[in-house]
Amino acid sequence: MIRTATPADVPVIHAMVRELADYEKALHEARATEEQLREALFGERPAAFAHIAEDDTTGEPVGFCLWFLNFSTWRGVHGIYLEDLYVRPEARGGGHGKALLTELARICVERGYERLEWSVLDWNEPSINFYTALGAAPQDEWTVYRLTDGALARLGA
Repeated sequence: MIRTATPADVPVIHAMVRELADYEKALHEARATEEQLREALFGERPAAFAHIAEDDTTGEPVGFCLWFLNFSTWRGVHGIYLEDLYVRPEARGGGHGKALLTELARICVERGYERLEWSVLDWNEPSINFYTALGAAPQDEWTVYRLTDGALARLGA
């Protein structure tokens, strides 16, 4: 049901990234190309990793997760930051999302990573309920800040 992504999966990962962006009402912000994803996942120095959820009957990809390593200076070890988790609407409720998170948790345990973290939009009640049911706890005392576009260019100039 869950497998490590291969270069042949890049087109379907790209399509699902766009589906997720559309669901999150931000399709206009999803500018990544297949080539960028291929380089990030399978280039000379991969910066991210991905897993595919397949339909048990057809073997067709129905979901994915894309993640990368982070590091906790407090714990002194790596963790996983889950950038995207997406299951196509017609496959939701089939256990694919839980299976993807279970695989990432397994990787954490196997490698000695002490954190599996991600962000969720505050209006996405179905996802919040799903994550809470798995035992995930919101980090309400932290606020995410982001520099992009002109502000990033100005600060970096």
